[in-house]
Amino acid sequence: MRKNTVKKWLVLLMASVLLVSLAACSASSNSAGSSDEKGSSSKLRIVWWGSQERHDATIKVLELYKEKNPDITFEMEYSGWDGYWDKLATQSAAKNAPDIIQMDAQYLQEYATRNQLAELDKVNTGDVDEALVDSGKYNDKLYAVALGNNAYGMVYNKSAFEKLGVPLPESGWTWDDLFNMAKEIQPKLEEGKYVLRDFTFDASIYEMYQLSKGKGHLSKEDGSFNIDKQTWLEWVNTFKELRELGVVTPPDVTVSEQEYDPKQDLLLNNTVLIKQSFAAQFPSYDSVQPNTFALVKAPMSKDAGGYLKPSMFWSVSEHSKNKEEAQKFIDFFINDPEAAEILGVSRGIPVSKTILDTMKENFEQSQLSQLTLIEETAPDAQTFNGGPKGWGDFQNNGYRQVGEELSFGQIEPEAAYEQLKQVFEDMIN
Repeated sequence: MRKNTVKKWLVLLMASVLLVSLAACSASSNSAGSSDEKGSSSKLRIVWWGSQERHDATIKVLELYKEKNPDITFEMEYSGWDGYWDKLATQSAAKNAPDIIQMDAQYLQEYATRNQLAELDKVNTGDVDEALVDSGKYNDKLYAVALGNNAYGMVYNKSAFEKLGVPLPESGWTWDDLFNMAKEIQPKLEEGKYVLRDFTFDASIYEMYQLSKGKGHLSKEDGSFNIDKQTWLEWVNTFKELRELGVVTPPDVTVSEQEYDPKQDLLLNNTVLIKQSFAAQFPSYDSVQPNTFALVKAPMSKDAGGYLKPSMFWSVSEHSKNKEEAQKFIDFFINDPEAAEILGVSRGIPVSKTILDTMKENFEQSQLSQLTLIEETAPDAQTFNGGPKGWGDFQNNGYRQVGEELSFGQIEPEAAYEQLKQVFEDMIN
């Protein structure tokens, strides 16, 4: 009886080993991609940031692509802006970045110079404006494909303005108009509500102000520091006064904001009436509170302050094992009419001229708002400058840190300016 038992166990053990071996072979075959008559299968990792509205639209496009390309599967990673770049930097340093990466202009040069992005030579950009195509190049090689046309301006709570019975902001207004309007409206608001978000630690908004004063971008073409001292001190002192008057958000409220979060975005939770916005960000607001908000061209001074830019890009990791498949997907994303219908303007106005001509006749009001901001900004738009290597880190971390110290009264403006210069030198290049 013991011999029979041992025999049975040996048979079971051998069967188990065989099954494990077959499973391992199958897994190995699947991970490598089978080469039968139907072609090989590929899994593409893809990462992006945005609002829920953008997540939903992107997922539907991925499902459409899988229907048309059954051998492709996707592993999706998506989030808000906060934390996105820290995670991507870690993955890229470990040569483990997703195959397809949503890229921003302020980080493009940094990733391209580190050889972390693949050249895109199989994406059809023939129907895209040349300036938009060029915005994704570094050293004359294409490393990023623009996904939308975009303009930088302001977003405001139109419904609240109308209820208060105050004039709406209009294209052609000045920074003085904005600040005076804020002072006039604030007494009409209940406690804990403010006209403006405090812009002290936001480099991109200050850049609009400096551009409008005729002082250029915050960095020169050679990457050197170009924050004009007199203009910057004028800016931060203006916001110091507005904080003291209670017209802009207090420091603790400002730093707590989580953009696009319905509960923590200062515009969406009705804490402020006006803040900055790109045209492509407008659906993030309108989808949460439809027909509540409106866009307006950036305030001006001596010159216009707004500019046009690509809303964002798709790039491909240099360490991807599926570069060709990744590029096929990007081509589909910008050129396929069905994909365009699903995406709408969730990443800005479509870059394909043919698709835009087809779509704009049926644009809803929120989509027309984006197109209008772009069209109003275009005639006197400032040139776009993505900044030197390290610019994204400086803008989102270095500049912000100095601005927060200013807002909380931990440093005086003159000393803050010198600190800003030093932080720039430490972080750039």
